[in-house]
Amino acid sequence: MKMKLLLAALLFMSSGLLKAQKMKILFVVSSHATKGSTGEKTGYFLGEVSHPWKVLTDAGYEIDFVSPKGGNPPVDGFDLNDPVNKEFWENPQYQQKISHTMTPSEVNPKQYVAIYYAGGHGAMWDLPENKELAAIAAKIYEAKGIVAADCHGPAGLMNVKLSDGKYLIAGKKVNGFSNEEEEIVKLTKVVPFLLEDELKKRGGIYEKSGPWQQHVTVDQRLITGQNPQSAKEVGEAIKEALKK
Repeated sequence: MKMKLLLAALLFMSSGLLKAQKMKILFVVSSHATKGSTGEKTGYFLGEVSHPWKVLTDAGYEIDFVSPKGGNPPVDGFDLNDPVNKEFWENPQYQQKISHTMTPSEVNPKQYVAIYYAGGHGAMWDLPENKELAAIAAKIYEAKGIVAADCHGPAGLMNVKLSDGKYLIAGKKVNGFSNEEEEIVKLTKVVPFLLEDELKKRGGIYEKSGPWQQHVTVDQRLITGQNPQSAKEVGEAIKEALKK
């Protein structure tokens, strides 16, 4: 009898521990700090981290951060008048995490149900050619996880190849910062490439809305947003996709 009670107690405790362990999502942010040779600062765009973070942590997920160089990545769009930005930036746990991002070699893809690439112009320089991050994204996707990105974040998806040698985005609907939006911010001659054009070259079925309009594209387990205005909705789409 005592043995049965002990076993029952152990099972109860182990089930409680499993419930207490939150599912994890990996956020990718840029380590690149300048816009070409202009001298203007860039990095990851704060609102494109904070708004999906808010949606997903409120839903019970835990967020980890990785950047190409690790450590404290440069931040752009630093606006604490945005209450969600302020909540994220002043959260002690996540301030510690975002200022001490992992390097790609420290990431175990098996720990994550989704990977999300935040935008900010920095992403255009250091995310496309990062083979370690591309491999992580491919492993998460092929383990039935979600791959998502917003604004310039889809630059990190351009060269992700699956085990069959095909680009992840090939033949799928995809979204990202449009050529028209890049023209409006006068950076078409500064960025190393135009994201809309490159996504199409990789076989992505690119779609968009007008400048600064919310637009989120969902194609199975690939989720992409067009601009900073779409960041929250990308988070919502990740949350919904993880319910399936």
